[in-house]
Amino acid sequence: MEHNKIISVSNLTKTFGDFTAVNNISFEVAKGEIFGFLGANGAGKTTAIKMLIGISKPSSGEATVAGFDIAKQSEMVKKNIGYMSQKFSLYDDLTIKENITFFGGIYGLSRKEIKEKTAILIAELELEEVANQLVGALPLGWKQKLSFSVALLHEPKIIFLDEPTGGVDPITRRQFWEMIYAQAHKGTTIFVTTHYMDEAEYCDRVSIMVEGKIEALDSPKNLKKQFKVDSMNEVFLKLARNIE
Repeated sequence: MEHNKIISVSNLTKTFGDFTAVNNISFEVAKGEIFGFLGANGAGKTTAIKMLIGISKPSSGEATVAGFDIAKQSEMVKKNIGYMSQKFSLYDDLTIKENITFFGGIYGLSRKEIKEKTAILIAELELEEVANQLVGALPLGWKQKLSFSVALLHEPKIIFLDEPTGGVDPITRRQFWEMIYAQAHKGTTIFVTTHYMDEAEYCDRVSIMVEGKIEALDSPKNLKKQFKVDSMNEVFLKLARNIE
């Protein structure tokens, strides 16, 4: 494996009884890349992510994330990644400061590190005025930014974002993508699932899953050229409907 390949997946498969949720997928992701992992609901995206972040064992095939085997070294995988779920995984009944402290503890940071990181994070997000307010009272866009920052507390090599912009308005979505770009620019690898096809245009490369298989993988520009269409939405529709 080349050293700049931070995710390497080979023939990864997950079956549930007779049902194959993820069917023999293979791909690689380079360090600092924004990699879009696309597919309709039920295409197998979430199942694949669960294997990559070390919380579900593959039925067959193998993968390494940040240099660690997902089946044999899942604890090391977890230490080297950040994860932001669709629900932003923050506690509504804790304050902003308490949330940062709580997740800092989970990620194994020392008290001193947590204190320093909390101060930096609150200043960067301009949350000084509301730092002691309950997260539940925050607008969705702020929750999203905070959740992203919290997932980066322990400076992971890779961050997995599962439908990170669901339910927020277009301006907030755009601002969030600016945060993603800034982080990728620092060398963090971004692995993002989205069903907003316009967001696929922001990725360096995109894979599209249909019924458990990766049916396309390339830069948005090349995919549009390959399928002779003008948007990623049209690429997706062609694949989903299996139209040439």
